[in-house]
Amino acid sequence: MRTKTFAAAALLAAASLTLTACGNGDSNKPVAVVSEEAGADKAATVLDKPFEKPDLVLTDTHGKKYDLRKETAGKPTLIYFGYTHCPDVCPLTMNNIAVAKKQLPKAEQDELRVVFVTTDPQRDTSAELGKWLKGIDTRFVGLTGDFATIQAGARTLGISIEPTRKDKNGKRVSEHGTQVIAFSPKTDGGYVLYGEDASVDDYIKDLPKIVKGEKP
Repeated sequence: MRTKTFAAAALLAAASLTLTACGNGDSNKPVAVVSEEAGADKAATVLDKPFEKPDLVLTDTHGKKYDLRKETAGKPTLIYFGYTHCPDVCPLTMNNIAVAKKQLPKAEQDELRVVFVTTDPQRDTSAELGKWLKGIDTRFVGLTGDFATIQAGARTLGISIEPTRKDKNGKRVSEHGTQVIAFSPKTDGGYVLYGEDASVDDYIKDLPKIVKGEKP
């Protein structure tokens, strides 16, 4: 795996600059580009100071309250912020993880938690999230709730998201950071960050170590 180690504080400042406007003509063009020094050209970054898991209590695809810290405590966890109407980055990222997850032994698949938090809660109801994730992996957790709460939670991980807006063509788009954060089952700290260029092969190579809380 392509990795590099950085101080979390520096990465937080850099990563928060990157937003992808999913669904418009520039869907693959970031609003701002993270500098090469922050590892933007790498599939993954191993942090020397892990992020704390967001203190989020949202609603899952069954309409029940889901306490992120409580439900994922002691479990290897991947967290991604995106939305179901995204035509490119979000489904690609989640499908890459889903394909890689299937390469793990059954016991490790059962341990791994993959959490998708919507950046477009107005449209992404519990039912909508459940329908969308069913086509990717039925074990993935989908969360929705108050936008301000979601935005604040994402910010603690250096991930910027903006309220859904209409582009020049009248299409509703959500601008959001595209990082995937991996949390250790040993410490519950977010110690590995993946960029949107992370491939299926990257995840296949790394997940066996992620589920054990080891550095990729």
